[in-house]
Amino acid sequence: MKLRIDSIASTPVRSEVLVVFAFQGEAPMLPKGVKLTPRFVQSVQGEFREQKSTDASSGEFERVAVVGLGKKSEFDLERIRRVVALAAQRADAWGVASANLWCSAAMCGAAGGARRAGQAAAEGALLGLYRFQQHKSKPKLCKLTALVLSGDGRDFAEGAERGRVLAAANAFTRDLQNQPGNCMRPRDLAAAAQKLARRSARISCKVLDEAAMERLGMGALLGVSAGSQEPARLIHLVYKPAKRARGRVAIVGKGLTFDAGGISIKPAAKMWDMKYDMSGGAAVLGVFHALAELDVAFEVHGVVPTSENLPDGKAIKPGDLVRAMNGTTIEVLNTDAEGRLILCDALSYVVSKVEPDAIVDLATLTGAVVVGLGHEYTGMCCNQDTLRDQLLAAGAETGEKCWPLPLEQHHRDQMKGEVADLRNIALGDPGAGSSLGAAFLSHFVGELPWAHLDIAGAAWGGMNRDWVGGPMGSGVGVRLLMRWLETRP
Repeated sequence: MKLRIDSIASTPVRSEVLVVFAFQGEAPMLPKGVKLTPRFVQSVQGEFREQKSTDASSGEFERVAVVGLGKKSEFDLERIRRVVALAAQRADAWGVASANLWCSAAMCGAAGGARRAGQAAAEGALLGLYRFQQHKSKPKLCKLTALVLSGDGRDFAEGAERGRVLAAANAFTRDLQNQPGNCMRPRDLAAAAQKLARRSARISCKVLDEAAMERLGMGALLGVSAGSQEPARLIHLVYKPAKRARGRVAIVGKGLTFDAGGISIKPAAKMWDMKYDMSGGAAVLGVFHALAELDVAFEVHGVVPTSENLPDGKAIKPGDLVRAMNGTTIEVLNTDAEGRLILCDALSYVVSKVEPDAIVDLATLTGAVVVGLGHEYTGMCCNQDTLRDQLLAAGAETGEKCWPLPLEQHHRDQMKGEVADLRNIALGDPGAGSSLGAAFLSHFVGELPWAHLDIAGAAWGGMNRDWVGGPMGSGVGVRLLMRWLETRP
């Protein structure tokens, strides 16, 4: 679909449908020359997500739709994403080929400014129309092929352009997530990363095979992949900023392209959703998709350990011992706690080879975080208050909200082993599964500022927030991390 960004100060671009917006208790905000009948205007309440349409009594547009914004005091960027997504979806459902979404100055101002509003509006419009149709014999494509997004001046236009790039990166991430497991293997994820590096001269990529990982001593990652015929990979992307870097950061994403649980096999019910176990790795690639067009001030390293976790005669068994890259020995008491095993080697690699100023990892790590937070929040464990607050702020701005979880010494102590240095699950039934998973990983980051984002709930299956949600991948993490990179001091 073609997106055109226009100014509300100019004559509105002619389209089949004009979509305008109204705050609760206020009349719809209309372009100059467009009039609606008094009876219709009086019928509009402006309640959040209210939708009404009518024929225009004058002006260049025959059909006008109104979408409610709710109370002005409750209006924010997330509501812009939702109402603009709803407007785009409504236009597509009507079967029209073109629509003009008219975002007034008052609407932009209530959201905190034209630039922020423009970005949120573009994200909402494009992501609201996202569809995964690659494997359909008769794909249902959007009927809406031309969308005009009209807003308040140059700031709105610049924000909307940034929103376009971030929406494309999020959609790219969703495409990776939504692929069936036999179409998205470790080799396919690595190929997608290598293709990303060709989009920009400032991005490079190297992929380590199993022989290279064995030379580095990555026994934990290789232990997980032992039960699969698909060889594991370690992806390492590097972004260099246009100017001298202000520092170096690393983002690490869990890339389990399918997780059957290994010998500790999962129940059959909904096991097909385990294709989403690579969502952290997909988010890392999505960040680099955005970095191909948007500059940030930091050198960014993206590391993705990717493998399958399947049971066969060569698979690791409950009770087996593996040795991580940093020399730590681990008792594998449950082979379905595999994400922390591939991540611990990736984190060790980052600490020794990259030496960043900060690390953020993303992983569909625990079912416990879904029990605690559902599908709308990402659980976060962090060893530094400053980094925690930066990520909380970035999540609030982007609608990818995080919730801080405790990470105490007693959590770390519960992961200590009897036969080995650590074990990959705690004994007994201590609860706090998300904190314990993070506590295991904390043994591999040393004293570096580090945040662990458990996206097991937020990565897919969320409620329909108009621009994201439903049964498929959400692309969570891309816009959050880009906002963090943009605002990090």
